[in-house]
Amino acid sequence: MSDSTPTAGSTAPSPTDLTEDRPVYVVGGGPGGLAAAAALRAQGQRAVVLEKSTDVGASWRRHYDRLHLHTTRRWSALPGLAMPRRFGRWVSRDNVVRYLEKYAQHHELEVVTGVEVSRIDRAPDGTGWRLTATGGRELTGRAVVVATGFNHTPRIPDWSGRDTFTGELLHAADYRSPAPYAGKDVLVVGIGNTGAEIAVDLVEGGASRVRLAVRTVPHILRRSTAGWPAQGTGILVRRLPVPLVDRAAGLMARATMPDLTEQGLPRPESGLYSRVKEGAIPIQDVGLLDAVKNGRVEPVAAVESFDKDTVVLTDGTRVTPDTVIAATGYLRSLEGLVGHLGVLDGRGRPVVHGGRTPKQAPGLYFTGFTNPISGMLRELALDAQKIAKKLARTG
Repeated sequence: MSDSTPTAGSTAPSPTDLTEDRPVYVVGGGPGGLAAAAALRAQGQRAVVLEKSTDVGASWRRHYDRLHLHTTRRWSALPGLAMPRRFGRWVSRDNVVRYLEKYAQHHELEVVTGVEVSRIDRAPDGTGWRLTATGGRELTGRAVVVATGFNHTPRIPDWSGRDTFTGELLHAADYRSPAPYAGKDVLVVGIGNTGAEIAVDLVEGGASRVRLAVRTVPHILRRSTAGWPAQGTGILVRRLPVPLVDRAAGLMARATMPDLTEQGLPRPESGLYSRVKEGAIPIQDVGLLDAVKNGRVEPVAAVESFDKDTVVLTDGTRVTPDTVIAATGYLRSLEGLVGHLGVLDGRGRPVVHGGRTPKQAPGLYFTGFTNPISGMLRELALDAQKIAKKLARTG
């Protein structure tokens, strides 16, 4: 079928779908994609969101049960719709999903579900972009916003002997609640926000023992101090010189945070903002500090390898947990989609984001592939408005 956009929920697509008016295609129906589509609509631009799953906010629906935003409700809203006050200051996973559903309805967004885009190329006439999608579809748009998400493909390191492990091994993406692990010995690998929160969840849910494997000691922040959220400080300091922020953060940590060196969690040697610039976001404490201080969560060395029922740590320690939960991050998985366009850096991340497009790929935008100290949802909202304004100017 020519001269048409894909139909939402269609199960029998035609081999080729081409759009005469060439809308802006937004790839991904998460917060970044919905925000971009709403901002484009507000600028009088037609945007069509292509989402591979059956619902918007698919990645949020898969997160563990106890998850709440580490950013405030006020600074986490997307353009054109505030989050309801009844959601509280720290919005739960379920309420984030409700908000995203309402957001799409409120802005009357064109969202097409069940369509996965596998490749993006320049249009044959050189004036737009051609998207290859599920069922042989070929969609042509004047511009494309890639918003497939920071947490796209779960990553588990290829540890030696991993396939021989006789216990349970899963990625944090498959963890939902502590109930299945009550009475069990669990090793959580990775001390980012996800690993830290899962470790606390397991302790509170009745796991018999919880170890937390640490490769690089993280910076840990109180989620709020005297009512002031850590996010607020992140917004204020993000334009300041890195060394200045590092020094100030170090002084603040020594004044307000316990020294857990004896419990196996020493203070990090590198500066907080230096680490942020390298892509490592500090942990927002939701109980880890107390759990480590009281011995309920035991920090241990990083994982070196597996040997049947045993996990070998980098310091030579051997442990035999019932379950290993790998909170070891995600891959962006953009190589197949746009890797051939020369728009990714050596780590597979877009070379630009927000209102900027790569010089060799004008009209191709990226949002949601950074994890800023000021809050991801806030940054997605800003990116969306920049993209929409740029596209409105270029007509």
